[in-house]
Amino acid sequence: MPINGSTATPAEPVEVPRGLAGVVVTETELGDVRGHEGFYHYRQYSAVELAQSRSFEDVWHLMFHGELPDAGRSAAFAARTASLRHLPDEVREALPAIARASALSGPLSGLRTALSLFGASKGFRPVYDIDDDRRREDALAAAAVVPTLLTALHRLGQGLEPVEPRDDLSYAANYLYMMTGSEPDAARGRAIEQYLISTIDHGFNASTFTARVITSTGADVAACLVGAVGALSGPLHGGAPSRALDTLDAIGTRDRIDGWIRERVLAGDRIMGFGHPVYRTEDPRSRMLRGIAGRFGGDLVEFAIEVERQVEAILAELKPGRELHTNVEFYAGVVMELCGLPREMFTPTFAAARVVGWSANVLEQARDSKIIRPAARYVGEVPPAPVPAPQGEAGGACSRSAKA
Repeated sequence: MPINGSTATPAEPVEVPRGLAGVVVTETELGDVRGHEGFYHYRQYSAVELAQSRSFEDVWHLMFHGELPDAGRSAAFAARTASLRHLPDEVREALPAIARASALSGPLSGLRTALSLFGASKGFRPVYDIDDDRRREDALAAAAVVPTLLTALHRLGQGLEPVEPRDDLSYAANYLYMMTGSEPDAARGRAIEQYLISTIDHGFNASTFTARVITSTGADVAACLVGAVGALSGPLHGGAPSRALDTLDAIGTRDRIDGWIRERVLAGDRIMGFGHPVYRTEDPRSRMLRGIAGRFGGDLVEFAIEVERQVEAILAELKPGRELHTNVEFYAGVVMELCGLPREMFTPTFAAARVVGWSANVLEQARDSKIIRPAARYVGEVPPAPVPAPQGEAGGACSRSAKA
């Protein structure tokens, strides 16, 4: 009998689609993605409208506290989160070694180690053992230092000294400042802020679900976020913005677009920056980021728009009935390139936004004490098979023990 005295039997396994596609695993108040409509939202508000009209800190407040702040609370929350950007001495001192160890894999890899160390240094306790207020404080602290950790690891990897955060800059402007050492102009700061807002949360994607699974075990906030970072590092999840730009580089010129794309489509290759597992229409994030890129203009933007047009036309011709549009990564790469971010920092920048969404999901999941524990269908050799004796010695382990 279970320790709690329950006599309930385990639920019978239920067959579900591969990858849990379309399977509802819980309820959430944080937002949703309506793929057939090309719409997604944070709580009750359009995520795109929030990106167009509010600050990153306001949307962070919305995700953590359930409401958009007024001017006074907005300023207080921005000041509170800014004060949390600074690293403990023991973490700062360890960063050079972490940067050296992750030199080949990059800042996102180093973030896993640094974030884990940060949680330990701050004494994060399992979410199972602490109340909502303490969980929220831990989540705020962890999310606030992620840009500091990422930019410090990047600069150390380039042989440069980290830049200390500034409390007087917004989340996005401070991120760019710590990366480059120069305060960004208003246009670039706002462009990156809008990108960050647009990628805070996006349903139960792989990294968010990973964070919630770990939270369901009662682990501490840092452990939950480290797992999410690991999931985001996969190229099928967060690793596409730089690869989308690599595609533009590989095509090179307008006269090569048609031949290059046709060859890849007919070979069955994936075209990075196109297609999404949820959207069956244009990705609303891509549409917004295309507009942001258009504000800058220039050859890269014009080339990207032409590639997009021809890819969609060629797919309509060669794969009729299969709609593929640009996803968030395509124009995200263009915007980040225009704002001066190095390509190795594209996916880390994604993480600097999504950590707020992960943290909000951790807080929500922590209120449910039920561990997430699905089942698998065994398809291996039929058990129980006899265990063979070790070859070359008749008596096996028992005989060896007797001889000894």
